[in-house]
Amino acid sequence: MSTLQVDIVSAEGQLHAGTATMVVAPAQEGDVGITPRHAPLLTRLRPGEIRITEENGEEWHFYASGGVLEVQPHKVTVLADTAVRAKDIDEAAALEAKHRAEEQLRQQKEDIDYSQIQAELAEALAQLRAIERLRKSAKR
Repeated sequence: MSTLQVDIVSAEGQLHAGTATMVVAPAQEGDVGITPRHAPLLTRLRPGEIRITEENGEEWHFYASGGVLEVQPHKVTVLADTAVRAKDIDEAAALEAKHRAEEQLRQQKEDIDYSQIQAELAEALAQLRAIERLRKSAKR
């Protein structure tokens, strides 16, 4: 079975380097699945989960707040704004951010930057989805 090299890098440094048989990433226009010999692609990432499946079937879960995905036939590079392993996400902080953003949207004050609040809410929801998927995959 052929594999591809996968690198996840953020401003804090390299988070992952290894080989995989499949990568699923949250591209701006929708999730993309990448396997070896995929056509070259360059796209923006939205906040969400990145899943890497290794040759032995083991899956790695990461959360990226956004960034860029570059795909070459045998290499995938994620240049993330910020990225963490899904198991390292602070669930309590994500829930608090979600509740805070929802409350600000409910208040409907004139001096609120709605696009910023909606972006914060989307990021918190993406983190919570990554945690949930990690829990589901651990139950298998």
